[in-house]
Amino acid sequence: MRLDELLDELQVRIDAVRGTRDRVHSLLEAVVSVGRELDLAQVLRRIVEAAALLVDAEYGALGVIGPDGRTLSQFLTVGLTEEAIAEIGPLPAGHGLLGEVIHHPEPLRLTDLGAHTSSYGFPPHHPPMRTFLGVPIRVRDEVFGNLYLTDKRGGVDFDTEDETVISTLSVAAGVAIDNARLYEASQRQQRWLKANAEITESLLSGSPRPAVLELIALRAREITGARISDISMPVPGAEGLFVEFAAGADSKARQGLVVPFAGSLSGTAHQTGQPVAVVHASDNGRYPADAQTQGGLGPAVAVPLGTTGGESRGVLLLARAAGEPVFGENELEPLVAFAGQAAIALELAERRRDTEQIALLEERDRIARDLHDLAIQRLFATGMTLQSAARLVEHEGAAERISRAVDDLDETIKIIRSTIFGLRTKDRESGPGLRARVARAVGDAATTLGHPPRLSMEGLLDTDVPSEVADHVMAALGELLSNAARHAGATRVAVALKAEPGEIVLTVSDNGRGIPAQGRRSGLRNLDDRARGLGGSFTVDTPGDGGSRLVWRAPLPTGS
Repeated sequence: MRLDELLDELQVRIDAVRGTRDRVHSLLEAVVSVGRELDLAQVLRRIVEAAALLVDAEYGALGVIGPDGRTLSQFLTVGLTEEAIAEIGPLPAGHGLLGEVIHHPEPLRLTDLGAHTSSYGFPPHHPPMRTFLGVPIRVRDEVFGNLYLTDKRGGVDFDTEDETVISTLSVAAGVAIDNARLYEASQRQQRWLKANAEITESLLSGSPRPAVLELIALRAREITGARISDISMPVPGAEGLFVEFAAGADSKARQGLVVPFAGSLSGTAHQTGQPVAVVHASDNGRYPADAQTQGGLGPAVAVPLGTTGGESRGVLLLARAAGEPVFGENELEPLVAFAGQAAIALELAERRRDTEQIALLEERDRIARDLHDLAIQRLFATGMTLQSAARLVEHEGAAERISRAVDDLDETIKIIRSTIFGLRTKDRESGPGLRARVARAVGDAATTLGHPPRLSMEGLLDTDVPSEVADHVMAALGELLSNAARHAGATRVAVALKAEPGEIVLTVSDNGRGIPAQGRRSGLRNLDDRARGLGGSFTVDTPGDGGSRLVWRAPLPTGS
């Protein structure tokens, strides 16, 4: 009997040794598997899968701690289907029991997680869970995140050996995460350098400013994996930024928006000249203006494009989808450097445009000088010669023709002098053009409307539209925006201004209550009279989906 007992005990110990051996092998395989990956997202996924497998847990999760050090910015799960995750609702932010491991980064093992003082319970549709094991993951000297494991299969509790295995895995995970982050940083740096070189090459090849802006926005969005990418420029004299180019989701709705300085990421970055980042762009209380234009978005960052006098020359805004990684310090540094290079590119584009404008003005001045010094003098001399010759002509018909020719020469001299005056007047013109005036008026209207209108402008507004017509356009725009603010009750207003061959068209549409049939129409009558006075028209339509659409038209000189 004693021999049988000893043999049974020996068998139990052999089985325990084999179990330990198998577990060590599994742990080594998990470490190798985790360390094999270089993509950070894949590394994180492999870590949580390996952890659940090693301790035979039914559910596992890996929470990445956000920049504030108190909440979770990412939460990866194992054991839950996509349908179950959708039913549960928003992912945990790191409160309750999960926050206990964040605030006290030490292994935590519980036989009943619901009995812990920090437990808040489960949201609706959440599967029941009892046993719990939480272990922090450290990367060098910082706590990167935590591993959370629940419900060991077989209904048993997590033991000391489980805690040791997961703690060992967390050390290997920290090394793998560090390697993946270093690799990702080097790859990202290469992409930024390539993007800077591409922008410089585009600039040197003579690409226009809109093309340079588009390239900056697209490359920044591709490298950061952002869902949207906007470039906003300050409007002279207005308290807002004009979204000059937008890329990504709903780009057409965002392009042309006037974003106020107050209550927006872009406005804050512009005024402070410093990058500004948030975890949730859509529901951040510090920037309520962004919630109206960036619904459904998560982490976001606004980076100034160079600074002059404490304010930026423009702002690059990037935002990822909800639940994606936040913009950390490792991303901000190369992004700020890229924005600085982009600012230099924009400044060079503006300097080149100024140089071209100076060259154009000098050419105009040369033409005017040559017309005055050469053409007019020769025409005047020719007229004097004809007048002298007319006295020697006895034929009445021939003398009359010579006299008409002299009058034609005199009229030609007047036309040339008028052309010279026109050329030199354009040289001395100053002040904002129609495009800037419209952007400023639309930006100012955001205060009275309660939301930023959408603005789109097409055509050569600053060159094809005479100043007197531009003044009428601004008066009509002011009246239309005022009507929308006072009477429409709209939550969305769009302004479109287009200079077409021979005509300028101003359209203001909204989703409000429309134009009442018996309402006061004095303002609309004034708009109609103003358009008719220029030879144009004014129409009021009611789209099928409600609201109103007001179109004001005026002719342009055919020579424009």
